[in-house]
Amino acid sequence: MNIPNWITVSRLLGLPLILYWLHQDSEIDRWLSLTVFLAAASTDWLDGYLARKLNQITELGKFLDPLVDKLLVLGPLLALIEIGSVPAWGVFLILGRELAIAGWRVNPNLTGNADIQGANWWGKIKTVSQIVAIAFLIAPLPDSYGPIGSIAFWLSVILTLVSGVIYITPKM
Repeated sequence: MNIPNWITVSRLLGLPLILYWLHQDSEIDRWLSLTVFLAAASTDWLDGYLARKLNQITELGKFLDPLVDKLLVLGPLLALIEIGSVPAWGVFLILGRELAIAGWRVNPNLTGNADIQGANWWGKIKTVSQIVAIAFLIAPLPDSYGPIGSIAFWLSVILTLVSGVIYITPKM
């Protein structure tokens, strides 16, 4: 465990707070949930930057980083299903892609390489689109801004599926 890996693990500490405040009825609780979510999501950049800068890229980090990303994205998305903000089938598409690619990444028989594969640029764009969508869906915006969260969510679903296809296509 090095500093970048500890930062990765620390992102999980905000998840219970995000979920708790997301289920509260007040506007301030939604803003608190959004703030913690964005703070946790922003450390994804920091741990990767430090790992490269300090030359501390590890197999553990390449495994933990996408796992924590998935938990940080899927936790709020599941809560957003529960409160009626997103349809379950859209989240299911995201979940299915995430599980499939995670399995693909760590299976040397599929990748032809015993090392854990890092995310490609499409995977990074997908993660950013998911974070943006979740942020808009968590934020207690006026009704006139309502469609922005929905549009961002469906765009993230499309990018999630496209990035999955791109990830496995050259390896088939």
